[in-house]
Amino acid sequence: MSYIITGSGLTIEDVVRVARRNEHVELHPEALERIKKCRAMLERKILAHEIMYGVNTGIGEFSEVVLNDDQVKDFQKYLVYNHAAGIGDPAPIEYVRGAMLGRINVHAHGNSGIRPEITLTLVEMLNKGVTPFVCQKGSVGASGDLAPMSQIALLLMGEGEAYYQGELLPGKTAMEKAGIPVPGLQARDGLGTINGSNVLTAMSAIFLVDANNWLKQAEIAAAMSLEALKANMKPYTAKLHEVRGFKGAIRSAEAINKLVAGGDLKMEKEKCKVQDAYSMRSTPQVIGAAHDALAYARSQVEIELNGVGDNPIFFPDENLQLSGANFQGTPVALPMDMAGIAITMVSVLSERRMNRLNNPALSVGLPAFLTKGAGMFSGLMLSQYTADMQITEQRILSAPASILSIPAAADQEDFVSMGMNTAIKNFQILDNAYGILGIEFMAAAQALDFREYKFGAGVTKAKETIRKHVAFLEIDRPLYADHTTMKNLVKSCEILNEVEKEVGSLE
Repeated sequence: MSYIITGSGLTIEDVVRVARRNEHVELHPEALERIKKCRAMLERKILAHEIMYGVNTGIGEFSEVVLNDDQVKDFQKYLVYNHAAGIGDPAPIEYVRGAMLGRINVHAHGNSGIRPEITLTLVEMLNKGVTPFVCQKGSVGASGDLAPMSQIALLLMGEGEAYYQGELLPGKTAMEKAGIPVPGLQARDGLGTINGSNVLTAMSAIFLVDANNWLKQAEIAAAMSLEALKANMKPYTAKLHEVRGFKGAIRSAEAINKLVAGGDLKMEKEKCKVQDAYSMRSTPQVIGAAHDALAYARSQVEIELNGVGDNPIFFPDENLQLSGANFQGTPVALPMDMAGIAITMVSVLSERRMNRLNNPALSVGLPAFLTKGAGMFSGLMLSQYTADMQITEQRILSAPASILSIPAAADQEDFVSMGMNTAIKNFQILDNAYGILGIEFMAAAQALDFREYKFGAGVTKAKETIRKHVAFLEIDRPLYADHTTMKNLVKSCEILNEVEKEVGSLE
């Protein structure tokens, strides 16, 4: 089974399948013909000495410098050299593979003017597992992700470094071992490879898939805590959310109702308060707002994945080339800032429920800090500290990067998106979210073990899954191992998968 690259229809799930699960890709024949047609037009314009940005001119502040014929041949090489200016640790392989897929999809439109050999080489690299070494930091997300994309482009000259079969090798060696001919760079090929926000967009696509899975698990944890706290489930009635109209809240309430269905609380066999605290009764509104934020971010990311993010852009049917700013990362960076904030917001809600489970004044009869031997033992008291520390880090990281432009290139590039900062910090926010939610899961499972009434089928399955990994806290023990186990359990989506087998999809 291959993913057929056409220039349209690429989803965030497709990115994950190719980037993370190594799904085979093919370039649609019609896309290849579009690439060839556009290249033919470009070569005619080169022969006619028509002035074209980044083809026979310099770039950025040097865009007014016209290159002679000999300089045109070497310019793409030096362009890539100059822009391969990142720093530090490598980006994960899945980010780089996702960026390569996105760049191929841009080329598939037939508006980039590159040689077809360039696009087909990127396809072969994906299929044969040659992944360029790319420094994660260096892009300001404006003229595309120039620094990281240039490290990809180095491979097209047989330079740079790349991972192949688990080894980091010189780029030329990796290409030779994989049996991929090095195409070299001719006029336009370098800039046509690097001039788009493909890395931050690929990272955002992967983040959105993982964040959606995390949000569904946040609803499972919420359902467990609600059952343990003897919540009034009337605020989860579908009609209440339908009359307001927010799609995310309707979705969230429906998911939580699925999880508690069949339990004594939902069946009103257990006494509850007339009205609970906000952290209990406003969960659909809060998680629902996060669902809506992610849905908007997804729409923007998928527009970018399927659009022509490049400069200049060529229109062969009109014999036209236009220079603009379709590389600008702001359309993705702005909604992705909101997506990261949404995960932090739901993490705060998770910690507030965990606090109620621990606090004997708020827990409706549960023992203090969920331990039988309060005083001698401290139970899950310190688990809250760990959650709180991570939330503080999330709050620091939730400052939006999209408003933090710093001008560059002698003020030619005087507004930049800083979208790579957004993409990087979103994964840091999510990493903390796994830990915070894992602690709520652990506390909720502990609390449910003190209750003797029947729980919903989804809640019961979640608790059973947790107990396969973390035992009931009978007496105090060091909890760092349990915290880390729970964090990894949430990240693995095992709880989600087991619960959805039991109750159906929580989408």
